Amino acid sequence: MNPPRLVVAAPSSGSGKTTVATGLMAAFTEAGLTVSPHKAGPDYIDPGYHALATGRPGRNLDAYLCGPERIAPLFAHAAAGTQLAVVEGVMGLYDGAAGAGELASTAQVAKLLKAPVVLVVDASSQSRSVAALVHGFASWDPEVRVAGVVLNKVASTRHEALLRDALDGSGVPVLGALRRDAGAETPSRHLGLVPAAERHAEAVESVAALAARVRAGCDMEALLALARSAPPLPVTPWEAAAEVRGRSAPVLTHGRPPRIAVAGGAAFTFSYTEHTELLQAAGAETVTFDPLRDERLPEGTRGLVIGGGFPEVYGQQLSANEPLRVAVRELVAAGRPVAAECAGLLYLSRELDGEAMCGVLDGSARMTERLTLGYREAVAVDDSVLAPAGLRVRGHEFHRTVLTPEAGGEPAWGIVRPERRREGFLGGPSGNVHASYLHVHWAAAPVMARRFVERCVPCPD
Repeated sequence: MNPPRLVVAAPSSGSGKTTVATGLMAAFTEAGLTVSPHKAGPDYIDPGYHALATGRPGRNLDAYLCGPERIAPLFAHAAAGTQLAVVEGVMGLYDGAAGAGELASTAQVAKLLKAPVVLVVDASSQSRSVAALVHGFASWDPEVRVAGVVLNKVASTRHEALLRDALDGSGVPVLGALRRDAGAETPSRHLGLVPAAERHAEAVESVAALAARVRAGCDMEALLALARSAPPLPVTPWEAAAEVRGRSAPVLTHGRPPRIAVAGGAAFTFSYTEHTELLQAAGAETVTFDPLRDERLPEGTRGLVIGGGFPEVYGQQLSANEPLRVAVRELVAAGRPVAAECAGLLYLSRELDGEAMCGVLDGSARMTERLTLGYREAVAVDDSVLAPAGLRVRGHEFHRTVLTPEAGGEPAWGIVRPERRREGFLGGPSGNVHASYLHVHWAAAPVMARRFVERCVPCPD
């Protein structure tokens, strides 16, 4: 494997990584290249914009959730056959999981991929000091190749000249300079950017504008040459079938794949592409439905997966779709397996901010001012449709809601780090519901996909 590749990083959050990374993806795609988009860390929203920019699924590379050993194989799986890969970093270049050194940092991902780093610097309040900042980041870890700088939020031609003069002779070339442009910012709310799926027409325009800005302000030929300078990457690409099945045959239902309904649409935009790939590799057929619009589950549904998103923004619309809420309750009552994460947990609750939800779990959810955010280590408390008892996983929480009372069955996960507590629900008439705030990347535990598909096979009549 030797795909041309770049990692777009920054000294800190808010420097403009998403602007530059998404703009580069879109600009190179418009130039006729097949671009593989990636995001370091667990974020679901940026990959949605990456997908718009490239026409390919946005993929996450999270060394905490998946393990460092899977980063290069997952990357190679996604980048196979493409002409360029662009990886948007997370937080500051050297920021990773709290108290875990470089784990899950952009720097670690760059090293695992043997990829050159382009450092995006917010230059709005500095001139000559930019050289000291860049020197520090470039020299901090000799294994991280900081090979270029893009100056962002530049005030004027004079300001740009001062910055370029300061960096002249630093050994790190300036590959671009972008002027301040408040109009180019993408809309944000309580959990970050508004997902692209919620504002598709405007998002398409935003991505096109980012491409134009980057194309006008960056040396595209130099950036492509830098990407092509990346050395060979000796790795075997990740393969869903090998991970989830091994030598086992796929699960079949009377010669047909069991059909699994996967929630999508504007309210449920948080999903890792590898999840559906693993379900399909295990023998399932996956069908996406929109709980905001569809009044029935897909015909022949044998299992239901509801990922994360923003149901709190669409509470009234979700509540108004009573036929679908009834269908979900009936599916649970029939013993069909259900796996729900975060937004899915809220949708299965009795109510959300006073709006009626599916009523599968006996709890009420509400928005709060408190943000719950961070990596978690967890263990499956008991056997479930998703995980065998004792399975250890790493996950991520990201929400501003609480669910009370904590009822509805045994806890799904025991959170062992950073705090000892129990979280989530195992419920349903036959223990067929696994619902939790915890987001887990199934590539790190493919047994979950296989186990879930096996439980989607109907019992004999």
